[in-house]
Amino acid sequence: MTLFDSTKRKTLGLALSLVLAAGAGAVSTGTSHAQDVTLRGASMFDGDHAFTKTMQKFAELVDEYYDGDVVFDLRLNGELGVEKDYVNFLQQGVAIDYTIMAPSNMAKFAPSIPLMDMPFLFRDLDHWNKVLSSDAFAPLEAELEKNADIMVVGYTGGGVRNLVSSEPIGNLDELEGHKMRVMGAPIQAQIFSALTAAPSAIAYNEVYNAIQSGVIAGFENEAASIQNLKFYEVAPNVTLTRHTITVRPIVFSAKTFRKLPEDLQAAIKKAGAEAGAFGRELESREDGIKLQEMVDAGQIKVQEFDGREKLLEMVVPVQDDFAKEIGASDLLETVRGM
Repeated sequence: MTLFDSTKRKTLGLALSLVLAAGAGAVSTGTSHAQDVTLRGASMFDGDHAFTKTMQKFAELVDEYYDGDVVFDLRLNGELGVEKDYVNFLQQGVAIDYTIMAPSNMAKFAPSIPLMDMPFLFRDLDHWNKVLSSDAFAPLEAELEKNADIMVVGYTGGGVRNLVSSEPIGNLDELEGHKMRVMGAPIQAQIFSALTAAPSAIAYNEVYNAIQSGVIAGFENEAASIQNLKFYEVAPNVTLTRHTITVRPIVFSAKTFRKLPEDLQAAIKKAGAEAGAFGRELESREDGIKLQEMVDAGQIKVQEFDGREKLLEMVVPVQDDFAKEIGASDLLETVRGM
């Protein structure tokens, strides 16, 4: 039996949720052939989001590959908190058994894992997909499982981040001195400083007003965020730098995993890899669709960055220093060589 829609989820009731949160991930029926299992998932988004659809696909595939009964209790819209909360739940094997989250939220347990989000790590979508379809990140996975008791069972993502600006930024001359917002991680500012821009970390909820008032002239983001938050009203120019292609691990509580039957463990691993591939295709396709929707609506103008190959060369020393700092130099070379 699989529960996906919110109505069915709510019928489980808060009291049952608390009981499940305190108990084990697997409950034996007393038979020798199978166990009744409840696996609890969490999404910060609604049912239309690519992450939610990917977790639903994961549940379908586990059902397909496991000859037993599994109930999937997937809570949406941040009902169980935010990603930082999810980490604690996964560690303890309570409340949440599986989810999708940004690597940065697990960095305190696996210091090398932010490498996945480093700008210009991937040359293009083909390179990104090749890396995520391989075992290149196995050392990071081992570090995370050892330190946090959290397993990576697959990789999704696919949102492509580009420059978004009030005035066109199409080449290095126009990028020089460009006042732009970047995320708070130091590597973000270091990368764009190396490209001669003038980056600063501004709270995300202040970006719209900061562009409108001229404090900054732009930022960088994915198509979905530009569309959903109407950033195109103050920054209608999108330059296809494709500097980041998001990586979002599908993670599973190792504490829960160890309690499950071996054939269910095998099904989860197989389903995680396949659900990740499903999610990558879905999100990267939707990213392009959303970008085109804004173009067709006359909300944005899109251009290529003239000399993007030069950008890839300019960031190499910064990437090398960052990888050395977090102990991931060998991993960086592995990714570059694929």
